[in-house]
Amino acid sequence: MTPEQAKVCPLCGSTTNFFHRDKRRPYYVCKLCHLVHAAACYHLSDEDEKAEYDKHQNSFDDEGYRGFLARMAEPIIATLPAGSEGLEFGCGPGPVLAKMLEQSGYEMTLYDKFYADNQDALLQTYDFITATEVVEHLRQPNEVLAQLWSLLKPGGTLGIMTKQVTTQEAFSAWHYKNDQTHIVFFHSKTFQWLSEKWGASLSSHGADVVLLKKPL
Repeated sequence: MTPEQAKVCPLCGSTTNFFHRDKRRPYYVCKLCHLVHAAACYHLSDEDEKAEYDKHQNSFDDEGYRGFLARMAEPIIATLPAGSEGLEFGCGPGPVLAKMLEQSGYEMTLYDKFYADNQDALLQTYDFITATEVVEHLRQPNEVLAQLWSLLKPGGTLGIMTKQVTTQEAFSAWHYKNDQTHIVFFHSKTFQWLSEKWGASLSSHGADVVLLKKPL
């Protein structure tokens, strides 16, 4: 990627400004949607990316991990009726969130680029889709989020959990950017931009969960 290409936002295509540089890579911030991203030349290969995910040891028996995922599960349960059909996008090797929601009466389908490459899952429509600690890994956030939005039924909900950018000063000391599989970083204004683009209603739940509801 050339320096000029690095200045194009991968979400909205607008121009970006230099935002921060650490010892690993520079970051750019979009003037329009406020997404922060690392240039593609700093992205890991598929093999190296999966090797990082393989190190994760998340299981249903881990009470702390279930508590972490409850930040997504609770607003889903509070806003969608039992029996709703959902897709856990980016479920990882242990689809703990899907199991939690199944226990609460939801019908879940799984998709993950590395661990559940079920292409049929991307040909169906859903009442809701969850993307928990997923969007920060997306190389093509515009294309992937547009695809997920298209898989929602009218009135459906897209739930996204990701830690959000606040200030440039906070970003410089932010541990979240140090994970090299994290390549795009969303600001609260990024989700506002998405909601306006899609005509969606937007609600925030805690510091890192948003729900985007598709119009009927």
